[in-house]
Amino acid sequence: MPRINLLPWREEQRKQRQRNFAVAAVVAIVAAGLVTLLASLYLQGRIDHQNARNQRLEQEIARLDRLIEEIASLERQKDRLLARMEIIEELQRRRPESVHLFDQLVRTLPDGVFYSQVQQTVNRIELDGTAESSTRVSALMRNIEASPWLKSPALEVVEAKEDKTSGIRRSNFRVAARQVTMDAEEVGEAAP
Repeated sequence: MPRINLLPWREEQRKQRQRNFAVAAVVAIVAAGLVTLLASLYLQGRIDHQNARNQRLEQEIARLDRLIEEIASLERQKDRLLARMEIIEELQRRRPESVHLFDQLVRTLPDGVFYSQVQQTVNRIELDGTAESSTRVSALMRNIEASPWLKSPALEVVEAKEDKTSGIRRSNFRVAARQVTMDAEEVGEAAP
């Protein structure tokens, strides 16, 4: 039997397989690197896209915050204007009250009574004056009670003094009363 040496052929086949394996390994490594690179690029693109969206949202939030601050400023300005309008309306509504007050001060003043000082604090009126007698002060208080614009008279001080030059007795007094505030409908009804 002839002897055939198959070793070089096997050796050749083994080297070919090793080369094929090396080529396949290199191709696999390159393919894996390429897949990793593509995946990395894809993910980086998604991250960049999300960062761009986040930045856009932050810009919109900042713009809306400015708008909210502007709206709040306008609301504060509106509240100030409404408060001013209420004050103006109150002043317009109360404007005739001072005229009625002075008119009632004159109408309630009986003969023989003189005011030396009239002081108003909010709705409280203090009347200082001189009367010929204490009965005139009582008449003044009854007139104040009957007035539609003055109520609740209270006698705080009454002093009887004699004038040294003329010898006439006079009563110095202080009467406090409350000014009545009326609505526009009541003003029309109360005015004669």
